[in-house]
Amino acid sequence: MDYQTFTRTAAQRAGVPEEMAERIEHATLEVLADRISGGEAEDLAAQLPAELKEWLRPPREEAEAFDVDEFVRRVAARGHVDPAEARTGAAAVLLTVREAVTPGEFDDVLSQLPQEYRELVGPWA
Repeated sequence: MDYQTFTRTAAQRAGVPEEMAERIEHATLEVLADRISGGEAEDLAAQLPAELKEWLRPPREEAEAFDVDEFVRRVAARGHVDPAEARTGAAAVLLTVREAVTPGEFDDVLSQLPQEYRELVGPWA
């Protein structure tokens, strides 16, 4: 999946303009990189469009533990959107990530997240 298709798909799913979707996708990937291990973030980045790789650069190797509400709060702050837009947008971005990478890679990401994250987008896998 190329970058434009990724952003367009996430925007349509979230029901927001592409410019807003782009901010939300960058914020979502940044926060996800904080929440999963550095190695897993790198593995995920390797399967996404080049324009998204920089947003998955983890600040450290160890994953930072925080719940889904904190995930959404951080996406809202970094994406400059309200919490409802952040929740809907993050779900749209994660669904689009699932489509853009191999099932095994997405399963690896899921294995590092508590069950509550699956509620963001419903049943993932």
